[in-house]
Amino acid sequence: MSKIRYTLLLGSLTALIMSGCGGGSEDAAAPEVATPSVAPADLVLRGGTVATVDPELGNAEAIAVNGYLITAVGSNDDIAAYIGPETEVIELNGRFAMPGFIEGHGHYMGLGRSKQILDLRNVQNWAEVVSMVAGAVDKAQPGEWIFGRGWHQDKWDSVPDDAVDGVPRNDTLNAVSPDNPVSLGHASGHAAFFNDAALEAAGIDDETPDPAGGTIVRAPDGRATGLMRETAQRLLNEAIGIYQGRLTPEEMEQVDRERVMLAADEALRHGVTSFQDAGSTFETIDFFKKLEEEGNLPVRLYVMVRRASNEMMDEVLPQYKMLPEGNDFLTVRSIKRQIDGALGAHGALLLEPYEDLPSTSGLMLETVEDIERTAEIAVKHGYQLNTHAIGDRGVREVLDLYERAWATMNVSGKDLRWRIEHSQHIDPVDVPRFGKLGVIAAVQAIHGTSDGPWIPTRLGDERAKSTSQPWRDLFNTGAIITNGTDVPVEPIDAISSYYASVSRMMVNGERFYPEHAMTREEALQTYTINNAYAAFEENVKGSLTPGKYADITVLSQDLLTVEEDRLPNTAVELTIVGGEVKYKRGM
Repeated sequence: MSKIRYTLLLGSLTALIMSGCGGGSEDAAAPEVATPSVAPADLVLRGGTVATVDPELGNAEAIAVNGYLITAVGSNDDIAAYIGPETEVIELNGRFAMPGFIEGHGHYMGLGRSKQILDLRNVQNWAEVVSMVAGAVDKAQPGEWIFGRGWHQDKWDSVPDDAVDGVPRNDTLNAVSPDNPVSLGHASGHAAFFNDAALEAAGIDDETPDPAGGTIVRAPDGRATGLMRETAQRLLNEAIGIYQGRLTPEEMEQVDRERVMLAADEALRHGVTSFQDAGSTFETIDFFKKLEEEGNLPVRLYVMVRRASNEMMDEVLPQYKMLPEGNDFLTVRSIKRQIDGALGAHGALLLEPYEDLPSTSGLMLETVEDIERTAEIAVKHGYQLNTHAIGDRGVREVLDLYERAWATMNVSGKDLRWRIEHSQHIDPVDVPRFGKLGVIAAVQAIHGTSDGPWIPTRLGDERAKSTSQPWRDLFNTGAIITNGTDVPVEPIDAISSYYASVSRMMVNGERFYPEHAMTREEALQTYTINNAYAAFEENVKGSLTPGKYADITVLSQDLLTVEEDRLPNTAVELTIVGGEVKYKRGM
């Protein structure tokens, strides 16, 4: 399928495009045409700009909803026919209504968990991290683990003089928390920092060898600094699991239920009605299924299967496949794999060594052979394959293995809609392959502007400019681009990612290679219909088309016309899921 186009139509729609409405002539000599009666709507929104993101419908003024489906869109006069005595009417008063934002790549339970632990995203330096940990230790029992996430050394105003690879050693952390193990995840999720109590609990010492695909970062004297890159973090999993095992199954389920609701609150507050979860275990999917059956999933989830062996997936994937039926809140039809790590943690797989750490070109976390076997299993069971790749070599390896797998199995790759998650750094030679092969670039625009100030330090100016999120070139080759935030790596703030998409404005006031900025219409597509297409759900969501889900976000400003510098001030006023108001600003 070629890139989905969204053409804005001037003015309101005529009644001719309305389902069940007739139209009269303004010519006095023409015979009167009676307006057929229609069933009253349950909900009507009117008096604003309704961006349908449907090229056949364009912009409208009002929308009618029955149950969980859209009934009609049109002018205020058109939709007036759907207002009955029991119809709930929401006056938009000039506000902007659009299809609900679809988070194209995030970690749902990770978002919920991030609300239960230390939030380190806004710390300015290592001293602030240590201070927050010290405060948590004061409230904790001896032996209780302290968890946090969100620190990023490249965003600090300074690092300690004795830092190793730009990251502190854990000495000061040991001083404030000698008896409480501490685990602090990097913002990217591709590294974590531990104190000695945590390392000891896991049996890690200075002689512990690096695992495949990971690094135990060491000081010049060979001592472990506390930083664990990529798969080295997993060396702590057993110790953390033992600690979490103190909870009964009932207590753990309650913790998970709280995470689901915390994640939902954040999503709905930011106008997100659907969430593409980039990797959950079969156990977590079972939990989601239980919640859906109870009616306790507040946002729609599209879940990618993660952390299962090829043998297990081959055996059980058929019984986990779930496609949208009715007012569905849980879809499972894809698999998540990961070929490399993150650029911030020096784990993204590059064609050439890192500029600031020439001893490495990144890490391959999962082998090409293993992912190719997953590709065969995905085709066999009718699943989509979505592979994490951030570095330019990582992207090339995935494109190559997709192409080989399709040739071996004699299948049409474009029909499969396989994705490369992140697609952050792409060698110019590989850019046209996305459009040609039909591989979807599942990007997070906010990563470019959030990371932009330090990306050249990792890659050098020339390589950064030629490879970093080349959206304009991707669009020009017919590729489909989707959008998201990778929450909790970044906040689940669709407005911020939309602004990053159209401005590429960094926090330092400079633009990150602005020649690749999206148009307003393209950015809106990436967050709605393109995300729906990338999940095989374009027939039920992604546009305000009659017959689709009534998933609607109402904003304070028109994303398509407001001045660019005012875009970040746009507020989410209402979030409607399946015709139900799930969030209202100020309430």
